[in-house]
Amino acid sequence: MVKRPTIHDVAAAAGVSRGTVSRVLNDDRYVSPAAHAAVRRAIAETGYIVNRNARSLVTQRTGSVVMVLSEPHEKVFEDPNYSTTIRTAIRRLGERDVSLVIMLAGDDGDRERVVRYVRGGHADGVLLMSTHAGDPMVDELESMRIPAVACGAVVGKENVIPYAAADDREGARQMTRHLVEQGRRKIATITGPMDTPGGIQRLEGFADVLGRKASRKLIEHGDWTQLSGESAMARLLERTPALDAVFVASDLMAAGALSTLRAAGRRVPDDVAVGGFDDSSVAATTHPPLTTIRQPLADVAEETVRLLLALIDGGGPVDPVILPTRLIVRESA
Repeated sequence: MVKRPTIHDVAAAAGVSRGTVSRVLNDDRYVSPAAHAAVRRAIAETGYIVNRNARSLVTQRTGSVVMVLSEPHEKVFEDPNYSTTIRTAIRRLGERDVSLVIMLAGDDGDRERVVRYVRGGHADGVLLMSTHAGDPMVDELESMRIPAVACGAVVGKENVIPYAAADDREGARQMTRHLVEQGRRKIATITGPMDTPGGIQRLEGFADVLGRKASRKLIEHGDWTQLSGESAMARLLERTPALDAVFVASDLMAAGALSTLRAAGRRVPDDVAVGGFDDSSVAATTHPPLTTIRQPLADVAEETVRLLLALIDGGGPVDPVILPTRLIVRESA
């Protein structure tokens, strides 16, 4: 059997002490550039692989981060936004040799498993995604004092859990202003869940532009799924058949709204203009292609990971990061 190279082999190949190799492996800043380069070269030459279990005894770190997706399984796999965020997080963490563990927390049982996992010391930090207001899991994580950062604010915990997010409210203003500028006079909206920042802030942006015209009969709520967009659009048409535009708070729900309008014989954009939010892969494949708000999902994920790594490395409090959105005009509005 071939013997696996050891840290002693690396030290011998690099011409340095075992302690110097250990300091390089643990990212100790007190190593000369020449020694650092020699050790990295020796690691490549010998094929040495870090023993994570041994390393964690020294560093008190697991080398992993858990991403908690607070949605049912079917929503996670339907929405393309999640895959963008997950891919970016995996790449960004991989640059630091940190692994990403993904856990779903769509019900009480899932949430209890997440808490047990984190309490068991299996992760150095937590990335929260799609967390709803009042989630008891957040209080549990907070009591553990483990580094935690959210992708999008946690409603009610904005001053407790650091976060990175797109400017949801301004994005909604951009879309609503666009619909007004197109001459639309009876503009409705389909919101996201009202216990999420996207649901709340995109409705606020809509109301900022329309003021009193944003009446309750022109507001329906969805849950980010395509099916909820279909049913919300049907309710709006039944209640206000004369509406001539709708701002839908996600592309996936907008795809559902388009389906309902098509079934009702309403032409888009001739009879009803439709605007979405996200500029996900869905937006370019709808009929007609969707006018939408581009939120920089990959950049938000990058910033979320950056904030978490700063906390894990012992940094002090970190400020929220809010990134700008942009109107993308296609054929639906």
